[in-house]
This record gives sequence, C-alpha cells and structure tokens, in this order.
Amino acid sequence: MNLRKVKLAFIANDSSRKKTFKKRKKRLLKKVKELSTFCGISACAIIYSSYDSNPEVWPSNSGMDQHKKIVDHETFLRQRIAKASEHLKRHGKDNMEQKMIEVMLQCLVGSLEIFHLNTMDLNDL
Repeated sequence: MNLRKVKLAFIANDSSRKKTFKKRKKRLLKKVKELSTFCGISACAIIYSSYDSNPEVWPSNSGMDQHKKIVDHETFLRQRIAKASEHLKRHGKDNMEQKMIEVMLQCLVGSLEIFHLNTMDLNDL
C-alpha cells in the first residue's frame, strides 16, 4: 500500500478545503473505530468544525446504547435464570388459582365436601 506524504499547508480554495476536511474527518473516525475494535479499548472522538454548528461525536448515542447493552456470558445466563424463575412462579400461582377454582366448583356441585379438605387448602380458598 503506497502511502504518500501529505503536504500540510493552508488550502486557499474554500470548496476544496471543505472537501478535504470531510475526507480527513471520515478517515480519522475510521481510525478511531479500528483502534477501539482491534485493541479492545473504549475510545471516542469529538470533532468541532466551522462548517457545522454541532460537533460530530463518535460513537453516536445509538452506538453508546448498544455498547451499554453488551453483557458477558455469565450475566446473560443469570438474567435468563431470573426470568425463567419469575415465569415459573407466575405459572405456579396461576395453577394454584385454577385448582382452587376447581375445588370451589366441586364443593358447590356437591361432589366434594369441605370437611375432607385440610386447613391449608381451606386457608387458600
């Protein structure tokens, strides 16, 4: 890959200067991204310009949100276990309610007498 030496001098032509600025800004942001990826470090870049009223920031807010959501394997498994146990509790509660409704209906119909139930079941009713 041939790398030619860039002559650093003021560019008199405004449109040419703006075009060169955009190219160099794009290359600089690409290099910051590569540095962050290849070295496994957190990096950022803020570029102020006379052409734009707002500074350009890398990574953007959406990129930072994605970076915050990244979890390791252990954390992911802990989250999944917590979610599954919560799911299990909810379904256990629903099953218990269904059983109690069934017992109440059997008592109303007369196929089951209340005297045959233990105190725990009576408290749940």
